[in-house]
Amino acid sequence: MNRLFILAIVLFLSISCKKAVTKKVDVSNIEVAVSVNRFEQKFYEADETTLPALKNEFPYLFPAQNDSVWMNKINDDEERELYSKSQEVFKDFENEKAQIEDLFKHVKYEHPNFNAPKIITLITNLDYQSKIVYADSLLFVSLDMYLGKNSEVYQDFPVYLSQNFDKSQLAVDMASAISDRYFTAAKSRQFLDMVIGAGKKMVMIDRYLPSVSDPQKIGYSNEGYAWAVANESQIWKYFIENKLLYSTDSKLVDRFMAEAPFSKFYIDIDKESPGRIGVWLGWQIVRAYTANNNDVTLQQLLKTDAEEIFNKSKYKPKK
Repeated sequence: MNRLFILAIVLFLSISCKKAVTKKVDVSNIEVAVSVNRFEQKFYEADETTLPALKNEFPYLFPAQNDSVWMNKINDDEERELYSKSQEVFKDFENEKAQIEDLFKHVKYEHPNFNAPKIITLITNLDYQSKIVYADSLLFVSLDMYLGKNSEVYQDFPVYLSQNFDKSQLAVDMASAISDRYFTAAKSRQFLDMVIGAGKKMVMIDRYLPSVSDPQKIGYSNEGYAWAVANESQIWKYFIENKLLYSTDSKLVDRFMAEAPFSKFYIDIDKESPGRIGVWLGWQIVRAYTANNNDVTLQQLLKTDAEEIFNKSKYKPKK
């Protein structure tokens, strides 16, 4: 792959404030209720006398344990530090509520049967794999995973993960969790199906969050996103020349789809690339398909198989 440093810099400057080019829809008349219950405030301000009532209010958050276990947790120095920092970052949650309301309206526009879940905020002791949990009518938000990428509490996390531990990513993570409810992965182990499936999910996020920037939606730094754009034709050439699209090699998931500091082409430019480049590429293919078939609804898109999307996308990146 060519080292397109100058182009990457130009692209970085041009996309830093760029918003996604996504068809805007009018959701002003859609009504949704945004209910936020600040469980973490109730929990860390509880004592022996108020704890029983809290357990009755949130029984699903209290597996069978002696009350002394919960009091020890409430008084744990590290957890109290996370609680304190979360209150500094999320003082009244009003800005977040406005973003969530807009997200829920767009989701309901795309999925009329969607019922807005009740939001429960909590502290999960830096459980980064459970930042957002969408379960039935509830959506759990781990506030301690959105304290800002430079927070000292994330010093033991690799940068490729901690760069997204910011409250600006909260709505994106919610959108991703909600998309899982409506997305069914193909049973095929073929790499193309995985790439297109990931692309479908990214287009769902496009529809749910039309005003959010592309780097933010996929969780790339501006530099990482600029690299992907600058090297798109070379990425595609690599996939085609190495006959990856129709491969069933399970290692391709780790190399190009999984969270990682960089994608694994096994050439010297690897460390300049962002991780999950297969997800990014699938996103471009599905976007090309929707651009060429702009009357296709999101529901129809989700039901269309990968091969048809790929063929009708006429995807061909510019050199």
